[in-house]
Amino acid sequence: MFWRLFTTDIKMLFRNKQSLFWAFMFPVLFTIIFGFFFGENTSVGSVALVNDSSTQLAQNLDKSISDSTLFRVDKNIAENDIKNEIKKSKISAGIVIPEGFGNLSPDSPKSVKVIVDPGNAQANSVITGYVQSYLTQASFQIQGAKPVFNVDEEKTSDRTLSYFDFVLAGILGLALMNSSVIGISVSMSRYREDKILKRITTTPLKTWKFIVAEILSRLIINVLQIGVVLSIGYFFFDAHIYGSIFVLLPVAMVGAILFQLLGFVVASLSKTTDAAQGMATAITIPMMFLAGVFFPIDTLPKWLYSVVQYLPLAPLLRIIRNVALEAGSPFDNPINALIVGGWIVVALTFSILKFRLSDE
Repeated sequence: MFWRLFTTDIKMLFRNKQSLFWAFMFPVLFTIIFGFFFGENTSVGSVALVNDSSTQLAQNLDKSISDSTLFRVDKNIAENDIKNEIKKSKISAGIVIPEGFGNLSPDSPKSVKVIVDPGNAQANSVITGYVQSYLTQASFQIQGAKPVFNVDEEKTSDRTLSYFDFVLAGILGLALMNSSVIGISVSMSRYREDKILKRITTTPLKTWKFIVAEILSRLIINVLQIGVVLSIGYFFFDAHIYGSIFVLLPVAMVGAILFQLLGFVVASLSKTTDAAQGMATAITIPMMFLAGVFFPIDTLPKWLYSVVQYLPLAPLLRIIRNVALEAGSPFDNPINALIVGGWIVVALTFSILKFRLSDE
């Protein structure tokens, strides 16, 4: 009976084309969007470069900017048109090297103009910082001086990592959470409305066996989700995955089980499909933004961080990132494993006690 239910669940999952489509399309869209913006060899935008000086310093600066992979350079925009092009969002900023710049005569210009959009802080800091760093180095060379103070950077790892690598690991957790919590809660509520669950009560099947069969069948979808997301990130956007897939996959499956159990919790508390969908959305949306999918949660206010670090998704993402990006063990920080395990125990206990195959 158990295995018959398991195979039936698999068939039903793959026959529901619309649900299957969004289970994959949602994380794929996020992966592609963030891959284009933050993947390997991406830039902060286009920069208009106007060079009116023929000095060696100006030509060297021109070449350095043109050869940089940080931004795309457009030399066909006049200085008077730069602000309008920025307002139209056609370029991110403009760099103007005035005539005579680089000449050491007292009356020659000593500044390069950088025209920026106040609303584009990321591009502004990169472009302005790049030009400022180059000119500072040039000033030291001309004066024959060396900087007194420097930054000595020490990395916690010698691995090459990018923001996209950080987000890709977050998208894995996001995909597991959304498809599991929403998928289980809505499906079970629909089964209840259609009296399917009530019919199962006429069989000798135990509630816990029904829950296990549902979870195991949906793990197949979760495995395929992980494979698709990682393949797109790795092969199309040069994501870095340093950990073993044979360690990452079981970790992800534990996360999938956790969120499927949370789906049963929602289904236990919801009497209708609409109520289940609303409650599931109310759970997943805050975790999407507060559990560290798109940015480190330690950037949040201290009082908020002290709360959100215990959300189910937050410790799971910390484990996934440690395994995938640092090639670490899931138990390097035991507190994360304990939090995930605690949520699983609580959700499983609640589901077994409160989830009913028949109406109350």
